[in-house]
Amino acid sequence: MSKKVLQIKICLFLSFFLLFGVISAVKADTIGEKGNFYIDSSFDLYNRGGITARLLKMGDYSYFYVDNNWWDTLSSKDRERANLNFANLSEEFDKKIYPTLTSKFGSEWKPGIDDDNRVTVLFHLMNEGDGGYFNNGDEYSRFQNSRSNQREMVYINANYISSDIIKSFLAHEFVHLITFNQKERIRGVQEEIWLNETRAEYAPTLCGYDEEYQGSNLQNRVNNFLNNPSDPLTEWKGLSSDYGIINIFIHYLTDHYGYRILVDSLHSPKVGIESISYALEKNGFERNFSQIFTDWTIAVLVNDCSLGEEYCYKNENLKNLRIVPESNFLPLSSESSLSVNHTTKNWAGNWQKIFGGKDTLTFEFKGGDGNNFRVPYLLCEKSNECSIDFLSLDKNQNGEIVLKDFNKKYTSLTIIPSLQNKLFGFDGIEPTYLYDWKATISDGTDKEAELIEQLLAQIDYLRAEIAKVQAQITAVLAKKSRYKRDCQEFDKNLYYGMKNDSEIFCLQQFLKNQGTDIYPEELITGNFLSLTKLAVIRFQEKYAQEILTPLGLSSGTGYVGPATREKINELIGL
Repeated sequence: MSKKVLQIKICLFLSFFLLFGVISAVKADTIGEKGNFYIDSSFDLYNRGGITARLLKMGDYSYFYVDNNWWDTLSSKDRERANLNFANLSEEFDKKIYPTLTSKFGSEWKPGIDDDNRVTVLFHLMNEGDGGYFNNGDEYSRFQNSRSNQREMVYINANYISSDIIKSFLAHEFVHLITFNQKERIRGVQEEIWLNETRAEYAPTLCGYDEEYQGSNLQNRVNNFLNNPSDPLTEWKGLSSDYGIINIFIHYLTDHYGYRILVDSLHSPKVGIESISYALEKNGFERNFSQIFTDWTIAVLVNDCSLGEEYCYKNENLKNLRIVPESNFLPLSSESSLSVNHTTKNWAGNWQKIFGGKDTLTFEFKGGDGNNFRVPYLLCEKSNECSIDFLSLDKNQNGEIVLKDFNKKYTSLTIIPSLQNKLFGFDGIEPTYLYDWKATISDGTDKEAELIEQLLAQIDYLRAEIAKVQAQITAVLAKKSRYKRDCQEFDKNLYYGMKNDSEIFCLQQFLKNQGTDIYPEELITGNFLSLTKLAVIRFQEKYAQEILTPLGLSSGTGYVGPATREKINELIGL
C-alpha cells in the first residue's frame, strides 16, 4: 500500500539542525557519492527525519539513491542481488515507466527546481505496507520550505526491491510528480487528493504491470475494495480501502470511456469531479459523472453485460468481480415488516438485498429532504432472470415499490442507493447522512383496495370541510374593518408568524393575482403562515435578479423586506 504526502510540510530549520545537523541537498554526480536528504518520519521505519544516501544507479531519466545505513547492513551476496534489482528497475524506469507515463500524462517539471533533467528516486526502509510517497514540498526552495530537498523526486520502500510490485509503486509515485507540474505549477490549481491518487493508481495498468493478475497491484486493490466496498470515493484518509475504491472505480471508467478522461482532466484548470465532467464532454460523451458512478455501483454488484453494456467490466482480470450485498431476511409469514436505518456519505456505494416473505412486498425509501439520492434496484425472478430499474423519488426523496407475489414470482430485491449531494471541495473528513427504508409483507389485494377506498372518502370529506372553512374565513374577513380592501402601497416589512394583519390580507391578494405557479392555494386569511411564505419565496425567485442577486442571495427567504416590497409596489403600479 502506498501513502502520499500532498501538502508542504514547513518546520523550523533550526530545530532540525540541532537534531540532525546541516542537511545538504547537493546531488552526487558520481556513482557511490553520498548526499543528505530529508525524509518523512511518519513513513520511515525508524521514524527518522533525515538520512544519508549514496547514488547507486544513474539512468537516462533517473538517479537511484539508497539509504546508506541500510546498504551497509547488507551482506555481500545481498548487495549483489540488490544491485542487480536496482539495475533492472532503473532500466525499467528508463525504457517503460518514464516514456509510457510522460507520453500520456505529460512531463514532470524539467529541468525543474534542481536544473536537472533526471528524477531522484530515494529508497529507504518504510513501515510495512507503505510502498512509497511523494512530497510536493521538494518542488519549492528552502526559502519557501525549510525541509525541501529541492529536487524532482519520489520515495520508495527499499523492502520491496526484490519484488515485482516495486515497479507499480514507482509508476504510481512518478504520476504524482507529473501531476504537480501539470496542475500546480502550470495551471495553478491543486488537484483533489482522491483524484490525484486515482490517476496514480491507474499508472501500473498503463505500464502493463496489471496484466499478470496474480500478485499485481490490481489484485491487491480488488481485495482492499471487497473488504470495504462502501468506502466513499471522494473522501481520502489514506486507508487501504481508499486505494481499493479509487482503483476499482477508475478501471470501470477507463473500461467504458478510455484513459483520455484521466489525461484531459489532468490538463484542465478544473479539479475533482468538475475536471472529469469536462473531460467527458470534451471526448463527446453524454453521460455525466453522476450517471457513470451510478452505473458503476450496479456493475460491481451484477458485472453482467447482458443486463446492459454499462453494467459490466471489460478488463479480463475483473470479469468475476462482484460485491456481496448486505442481506435482509423477511419472515415467511403473511404479515411482517422490517425497518432499517443506514448512514452513508457522498459518493459511497450501498447494497442491501431483501428476500424471504411472501405475497405482496411494499418497499418504502426515505432519503431525507434536501438530499440527492439515486436508487437503482435489482429485481430477480424465480427463473433466475434479473432486471435493473430505478426508484422514482419525490421532492422529499421518498419513493415506493409494490411487488405482488413476492417469493413466488420474485426471489429478491436489491437496492443500490448512493448519495450525490456534493460535487467539489473534498479535502477532509466528510459528514454522514441518514436514509431509511422499510419493507412490509401483506396478504392482500382486498385490504389494499379497501384502504384506497377509505382514503378517497377521507379526501372528499376534507375537501368539503376546507371549502366550508374558506367560506367562513372570507365572511369573517369581510366584516373586519381593520382590513384594507383597497390595498395601497406596501410600506412595512412582512414576515412569517404575523396574524390578523390587513397588510397580510393585501399581500395574499397580490400573490393570488400572480397566478397558481406562485400561490396555488389562493388562501386569503390575513395570516402569514407556511403557504404564504412558500408563495413569497416563489415570487422572490421569479424576480431573483431584482430582489435576491443585489443582496448576494441565490434562494428566496420568504421575508418581505425592502427589496421585495419595492418589486411588489412596482408591479401594482405605485
